Amino acid sequence: MSSGIAVRDGSVYLPASVVETYLQGVAAVVVLIRDQTLMVLPVHHATAGGCLLKLRNAAGDRVAQARDVFQDQGLLGMTVFDLPIHWNTEMCALCAPIPDDLAKLVSR
Repeated sequence: MSSGIAVRDGSVYLPASVVETYLQGVAAVVVLIRDQTLMVLPVHHATAGGCLLKLRNAAGDRVAQARDVFQDQGLLGMTVFDLPIHWNTEMCALCAPIPDDLAKLVSR
């Protein structure tokens, strides 16, 4: 396990330590929710699309806005701080299981 991430108003907040460890040099990500897991996948080619990883502060924290993903799952109002994450090599993604009390709200 690593440092946690935060989710608020359809945005995923990534601390600088997480970005340096898993997403160094990545300018965009794809945010997905599948099987009650929030996944953040790095995008290595600008033409592939995704959400920009915007610089949030001088410390190097980043934010990816993915309102559409959370809205499609009925989780736009989801607010979670310090959500535990891990790197899933099989999925090539940063993964955060959605807490049980929120997972039951996931429609797909």
